[in-house]
Amino acid sequence: MKPRVTPANAVVVALIVIMSLLPVYAAATGNTFMMTLFTRIIILAIAAVSLNLIMGYGGMVSFGHAAYLGIGGYVAGILAKEGVNSGFVQWPFALLLSGLFALGVGALSLRTRGVYFIMITLAFAQVVYYVANGLDRYGGDDGLTIQRRSEFGGLVNLSNKTVFYYICLVLLLGAIYLVWRIVNSRFGMVIQGARSNERRMRSIGFPVYRYRLVCFVIAGTLCGLAGVLLANHTNFISPALMYWTRSGDLIVMVVLGGMGSAFGPLIGTVALLVLEEALSGVTEYSQIIVGPLLLLVVLYARGGIDGVLRLRHG
Repeated sequence: MKPRVTPANAVVVALIVIMSLLPVYAAATGNTFMMTLFTRIIILAIAAVSLNLIMGYGGMVSFGHAAYLGIGGYVAGILAKEGVNSGFVQWPFALLLSGLFALGVGALSLRTRGVYFIMITLAFAQVVYYVANGLDRYGGDDGLTIQRRSEFGGLVNLSNKTVFYYICLVLLLGAIYLVWRIVNSRFGMVIQGARSNERRMRSIGFPVYRYRLVCFVIAGTLCGLAGVLLANHTNFISPALMYWTRSGDLIVMVVLGGMGSAFGPLIGTVALLVLEEALSGVTEYSQIIVGPLLLLVVLYARGGIDGVLRLRHG
């Protein structure tokens, strides 16, 4: 009988336990920096999970995924500046606009393949980036400071860092579960089948384009949620969040952790951001070290960190 405890599962459980107990550690030691760092990690992990849905399971390599981070964040920031601080308004509106933008991008880009798909998603993201740069009323390229976090009528207090941290953690686990349910459903099987052999899936009667478009919209909406959380976390939003390099960072997180793995994006996000933070204390040229390490992972660990852990178990 195959044992249930594997190195990959052990790492995932350890990560979840550590993240669950981190506020306790921070309160006991007064180390608020760790809370700030891991709140950011959790939020970006949600964005990476959403990208993994279309890239890892669907084979759709979007180089403009960070646009949804910016859309979600800017909706929250703009509404807050206009005096609308209710999270019951900000959050649904942010998710709606992120989903609608994903619908428009997907409707056009999914008619293409390969490098053309990548370039179209990148082009749309750059359009949103330059639009945000031109919003002088909302800070332009200097960014927009958010004076108050989203309010939920006294139900939860997002200004409490511990409460906000646990909300982000619950949403991350919910996002991972949602993606897991999707990819293991009939819908998800079609998405994965189209990645392997699109022509065969069409020949047996599946409307592959519509399936992919729905998947693309779900991923964009989920990433928009991460944008709202990030805006509330930093109390600041700027066009730089939507620049193409941010989308590249999300791709690196997914590839590093393991594409097509439920917890791969979480592992990759933790590994990348913790490594960058550790190296930043040693040298200001941390990317010179991170770059070759990522290259080694791509060349010799095709399944990312998750794949290496499963290979060792096998």
